[in-house]
Amino acid sequence: MSDYQNHISIKAWAEEDRPREKLSGQGRRSLTDAELIAILIGSGSRDESAVELSKRILHHYENDLNKLGKASITELCRFKGVGEAKAISIIAALEIGRRRNETESKPPEEVKGSNDVFKLMRRHLMDLNHEEFWIVLLSRSSKVLSKELVSRGGISGTVADPKIIFYMALQQQASAIILIHNHPSGNLKPSQLDIELTKKVANAGKMLDINVLDHLIITDKGFFSFADEGLL
Repeated sequence: MSDYQNHISIKAWAEEDRPREKLSGQGRRSLTDAELIAILIGSGSRDESAVELSKRILHHYENDLNKLGKASITELCRFKGVGEAKAISIIAALEIGRRRNETESKPPEEVKGSNDVFKLMRRHLMDLNHEEFWIVLLSRSSKVLSKELVSRGGISGTVADPKIIFYMALQQQASAIILIHNHPSGNLKPSQLDIELTKKVANAGKMLDINVLDHLIITDKGFFSFADEGLL
């Protein structure tokens, strides 16, 4: 595609090169990421087409859809030609894609190990720009009773109150709990605070006869299990 074609309105392109017509005539897989995003955006501006704008956005995120998927409405609105409606369309479409990926494998209904916990919780914690602390409540037979959000924090951390954790566990009559939180930085190594909190909650659980089976740290690339590493 020539530079000249890039700088004229999409309406002036050959029909087979327009994103919507290309998808209709050649199928969804014939389109580039930029062309798919251009369909979401709908229109560009006097200075650039929707495809050009999409290429600029993708370039900013290193052509990585996972990085684009973490962008906020405010961040996307900083691009000239992107208003709130267009930003919301992009975010919604990428979130649908993420959820589709998650539903390809059904989350486990019972927990037999750390990998089951990861499968159960990753959809809640991946692609976040802030920390969240969750617990999974289990029955005596390791069936999942519920997943509960305990606290939400900033980029650098969140605070989990053991009193709230065990209040939730007692309400559900849980026999065991698993602690989970994410590290938006991507660092899987537990902090000293993570280690201290885990010990504190585990000791409190012994008093109440509620076993703390594990504590997972989840990032976009994987997880760290306190139990697997012998830290619990």
